Amino acid sequence: MPRAGKIAIALLALLAFGALLTFPALLNTVLGLRRANRTEEQARRAIAPPISTPTDSREKAQLFWISPASPAALESSTVELALSADPEQRAKQLIAALIEQAPSQIQRTLPADTVLLQFYLLADGTAIADFSETLETEALSGILNEEMAVESIIRTLGANLSTINRLKILIRGQEAETLAGHLDLSEFFSVSPPAPVPSPTAAITPRHQPLDWGEQPAPQAKPAVAN
Repeated sequence: MPRAGKIAIALLALLAFGALLTFPALLNTVLGLRRANRTEEQARRAIAPPISTPTDSREKAQLFWISPASPAALESSTVELALSADPEQRAKQLIAALIEQAPSQIQRTLPADTVLLQFYLLADGTAIADFSETLETEALSGILNEEMAVESIIRTLGANLSTINRLKILIRGQEAETLAGHLDLSEFFSVSPPAPVPSPTAAITPRHQPLDWGEQPAPQAKPAVAN
């Protein structure tokens, strides 16, 4: 083998060996940064006081989590919360409860470490919810999982607020293409109150056909009485 070829092979071997030595350190650095971000978000949520306003009152709210009987569907749960009369603050309280008060892990729709960073409600009924990156990085991937995550937010807002008609979701103040690789986040999501369930009405069938008063039968003549 020519001398140049041997030198080239030796250099490649040295590069490969160097990569093997540096890869674990690089991996630890990446994981360390991710753990630091998560720790930062956990600390932020731990020290953040509960959302409270002077107009708070205890109310029964409808929150939507995964149904324990049907993992592919959402189910409404009635929860008593301190809710503000201000629609923007009320929405923050509802989303915080949706994250923090899931009945069980299997019913959870949003990652436990998710933080609602900001929430804005515009005069035209447009809401903007800005979440921490854990909503994107720790959400269960798959179109159904991602749809249920966003749908749980939409239904919870729609069931408890009449002032929101559409929602925009941001991740750390930036528009994201998808939630976890599937659901499109570039558009607005329609928010509407749940459709009322029609109460069943019993059909009443008359025993007798009613008379048409426009066609009354002629009175029958009385029989003649003999003297």
